[in-house]
Amino acid sequence: MFIIGLTGGIGSGKTTVANYFAELGITIIDADQVAREVVEPGTAAFQQIIAKFGQVILTADGQLNRSKLREFIFADANLRQWLENLVHPQIRSRMRELSKQATSPYCILVIPLLLENKPNELVQRILVVDSPEALQVSRTQARDHLTAGQVISIMVTQMTRSQRLAAADDIIVNDGNLASLKQQVIKMHQKYLSMT
Repeated sequence: MFIIGLTGGIGSGKTTVANYFAELGITIIDADQVAREVVEPGTAAFQQIIAKFGQVILTADGQLNRSKLREFIFADANLRQWLENLVHPQIRSRMRELSKQATSPYCILVIPLLLENKPNELVQRILVVDSPEALQVSRTQARDHLTAGQVISIMVTQMTRSQRLAAADDIIVNDGNLASLKQQVIKMHQKYLSMT
């Protein structure tokens, strides 16, 4: 299976691009969805997170309070590293399993921190969705109801825009309208079909 790793900074438009590829019949495997699966109540990872952070990390109905967890890990690099060491191997294993089940000509793994968490042994090519940083901030503020400062604090934990672009095999620029974005996806889809 030919596997593309789709990545980009927060608010760059990864989900929109992935949805356009899905409309073209391409299997999409989203690391964020897989990450939620591996920490569902009852899993070993869930139990370890509760043991580490305490009950304060739970919602009233016993689910992980993701925004509270995000606050903890973005405030403390050691806690973020601990959490990544716990869940990343499980996420990679599950994504590998799902990619083997894909039935489209190629599949796309949407991995926000693909370039930050090497090695990239899961993918053959890296597709970066690129947006100007001011657009990333405004989109994320609107989507997640965060302050500009909160968005910027997340952005500084990610690879810089120039580093992402330097690591890319392919780039889709998301700085215009949705019609333009969709045309870029269709063009990239044709390119990937020719490579499979």
